[in-house]
Amino acid sequence: MNKTTKLLTGIMLVASLTLTACGAKNNNGGGAASPSASPSESPSASPTASESASPSETVDGKGFKFAMVTDVGGVNDKSFNQSAWEGLKTLETETGASVKYQESKEATNYLTNLNKFVREDYNLTWGIGFLLGDAVKDAASKNPDAHLAIIDSVVEAPNVASITFAENEGSFLVGVVAGLMTKSNKIGFVGGMDIPVIKRFELGFVAGVAAVNPDAKVEINYTGAFDKADLGKAAAASLYNAGADIIFHAAGGTGNGVFNEAKERNKSAAADKKVWVIGVDKDQSLEFGDDVTLTSMLKRVDKAVYSVSRDMIEGKFPAGQVTTLGLKDDAVGLPETSKTNVPQDVLDKVEEYKQKIVSGEITVPTAQ
Repeated sequence: MNKTTKLLTGIMLVASLTLTACGAKNNNGGGAASPSASPSESPSASPTASESASPSETVDGKGFKFAMVTDVGGVNDKSFNQSAWEGLKTLETETGASVKYQESKEATNYLTNLNKFVREDYNLTWGIGFLLGDAVKDAASKNPDAHLAIIDSVVEAPNVASITFAENEGSFLVGVVAGLMTKSNKIGFVGGMDIPVIKRFELGFVAGVAAVNPDAKVEINYTGAFDKADLGKAAAASLYNAGADIIFHAAGGTGNGVFNEAKERNKSAAADKKVWVIGVDKDQSLEFGDDVTLTSMLKRVDKAVYSVSRDMIEGKFPAGQVTTLGLKDDAVGLPETSKTNVPQDVLDKVEEYKQKIVSGEITVPTAQ
């Protein structure tokens, strides 16, 4: 059950890691209402499926039903959950399959929301995030004929596909950017909950900074939440006040507050006092703008969700398997828009370190 596999050829992750800009139109596509939301509620900036997220071959998914359950960050977190929903929207567009989501407002909703889709005979139900691991395990064990999948956790069950990422590798690369571009030699990291997946972001980032700038110091601040923008804003204020000029966040919706704090500061700051944010999961410059987003650490949750779901349609669902995706799969890395604010010589250094990681010359830490 712990067999690690590469994604089947259907994933076809684009080597450039270019993320197509999301449209602003409402394409909820029948998303299920959250426990406290009306049935018509949809993300305020509903994601449009990325054209690069699917292979060119046509697959008929009519009659198939796919669903996802978010963690407490919600589907409109502008990063992790939203990226997963984009993957299902791509599946709907490309194959004709039906897709829905259910938002979880608190941890007690996880199992209830998963079981809702299992009872309704969905072909595949996704748990989006490490925090849903126990609930997916419970639902899978009590419903052996159902198929489930999870992002960022490993659930050992014959009817579950587990998808994890080498976040530490991509975070190392944005650490290289931060280490080479800081002017103050003070850099911040804002995490959501202190859990293994976020720890991989932190450790990779710190290692990347140290590799190119041993004089720089990275201050760490965990907020304890993925859905509290106010906590992200307060954490960012503390780090910027202490002299940080660049902050990398791995905090889901909480990270929106980091951007808000940076934007407020830059309104009145002199050019040489400008602060930056490094986004996460998606190309967050598309949401928050190039004036504050230095770069982002892409984590192609959308492609993983699309690919595994498509495999289900094609009868190739990787049940009971663990798939780990990293730099070698072009599943993590920097977006093409990094060229806007990151000088070419820094990007060249990023590419140099990427090749060293892929070749095995550098091993990025995953735990302390």
